[in-house]
Amino acid sequence: MRILVRGLGILCLFVGCVWFLQGVNILPGSFMTGETEWAIYGGLLLVAGIGLLVAANRSR
Repeated sequence: MRILVRGLGILCLFVGCVWFLQGVNILPGSFMTGETEWAIYGGLLLVAGIGLLVAANRSR
């Protein structure tokens, strides 16, 4: 179960990072580029990914 939660946490970190960078217009090439809404979604997903990784590492 910990492996699944870690994998989901890493996936959330990766997707959140891409969404955030596109939202703040650093990573071009999408309809999300330059849209503040996607920067917020990406930031929230990054926080969720960190929370999942912390939870996966604490449950032993």
